[in-house]
Amino acid sequence: QVQLVESGGGLVQAGGSLRLSCAASGFTFSNYAMAWFRQAPGKAREFVAVITWRGGVTAYADSVKNRFTISRDIDKNTVSLRMNSLKAEDTAVYYCAAGPDYSRSPGQYHHWGQGTQVTVSS
Repeated sequence: QVQLVESGGGLVQAGGSLRLSCAASGFTFSNYAMAWFRQAPGKAREFVAVITWRGGVTAYADSVKNRFTISRDIDKNTVSLRMNSLKAEDTAVYYCAAGPDYSRSPGQYHHWGQGTQVTVSS
């Protein structure tokens, strides 16, 4: 049974930092890409960052580039998102996702976590 469990969300002031984690289980990690998406109220779910499990190749949305860093810990089966210089517009529910393709499209991901709320106060 595939499980993705996010943690690390919370309330932070603008300019601050947070680290999200996603604990993954129940699938062959080396065959998957892992991604973070986010969804703000009234908006569509949007791509944040992706990493390939095997080679650690990464990609970021322009809005978070140079502020956010995605990484994976193969031994612990976790994917993390380090978020620096947070802005009010980063406020959203953040979701971890796993899928067979290295993609920015949410439709390419088969497995999703329950989400964790990130709120940035200005």
